Amino acid sequence: MDGNGRWAARQGQPRFMGHQAGYEAMKRIIRCAPDFGIRFLTFYAFSTENWKRPVDEVSFLMALPLRFLEQELQEMNANGVRVIHSGRLDGVPAATRSAIEQAVQNTETNETLTVNLAFNYGGRAEVTDTVRLLAGLIAKGELTAEEIDEQLISSRLYQPALPDPDLIVRASGEQRLSNFLLWQSAYSELIFSDKLWPDFDRDELEKIVDEYSRRQRRYGGTGI
Repeated sequence: MDGNGRWAARQGQPRFMGHQAGYEAMKRIIRCAPDFGIRFLTFYAFSTENWKRPVDEVSFLMALPLRFLEQELQEMNANGVRVIHSGRLDGVPAATRSAIEQAVQNTETNETLTVNLAFNYGGRAEVTDTVRLLAGLIAKGELTAEEIDEQLISSRLYQPALPDPDLIVRASGEQRLSNFLLWQSAYSELIFSDKLWPDFDRDELEKIVDEYSRRQRRYGGTGI
């Protein structure tokens, strides 16, 4: 969800107003996603590298999930939206962590749409945590190195039940993954939109889904 700061600058507003506008865009996409047959959404809300930003900006970003989950939880439950989380919750403020954990618990039986909140998330951090977990199992004699394969690694990631993304969309014209779902994105389709994230809406999502529907996915084969 890139481009919040640039959006705010173009409006002559402080950066936090861009994040607020991005928050509204996220709500719009969640509401309309099921209309396009989308069952899983992952939002890259805060990366492990975002701690390098100014303290006041980080504080605002830490408060956004708290506001979002408190204000939208009733509507998400009514619409069958399930919330899950990917990332490290250690170091996250207690109130934010509690809000995420409560949202996960309170929506766990919903089935219409799964929203994966990647908060304090990094693809390399996820792989590192998985390697540490497997190394611990080896040290305890519960696993051998020869037993490790791609399936086993996938089963020890943050959200092993979540399917690999069919499509990764990056807003604002930047063309890089920026440490997002590095293991899971091996065969994902990529779309880089020039539109800044706060301007994303139903029409933009429809354009993206239409473009994706014209792609031929080969998974290393010929597609014939």
